[in-house]
Amino acid sequence: MGIIALIIIGAAAGFLATRMMKMEADIPTTMLIGIIGALLGGLILRALLTMMGALSGFVGAVLGAMLVIWLWQTYFRR
Repeated sequence: MGIIALIIIGAAAGFLATRMMKMEADIPTTMLIGIIGALLGGLILRALLTMMGALSGFVGAVLGAMLVIWLWQTYFRR
C-alpha cells in the first residue's frame, strides 16, 4: 500500500479513532491525527503482517490513530 493510500485511509481512520476514543476535534485535526496514525500504524503493521493485505493497513491506521490520540490526551492537552 502506497503512502497516498495510507493518507486517504488515514482520514477515515482518524474519524473512526476519534469516535472510539470519545475525542472531540475539528475536521483538520481529525484528519491530521488519522494521517499520522495511518503512517505510523500502517507502516509498522505492513512490515509485520505483509500477508494480510489492505486490511492490515486499515487496522494499523486505526490503531496508530488511537495511539496518537492517547499520546495527545496524555502529554499535550492541558
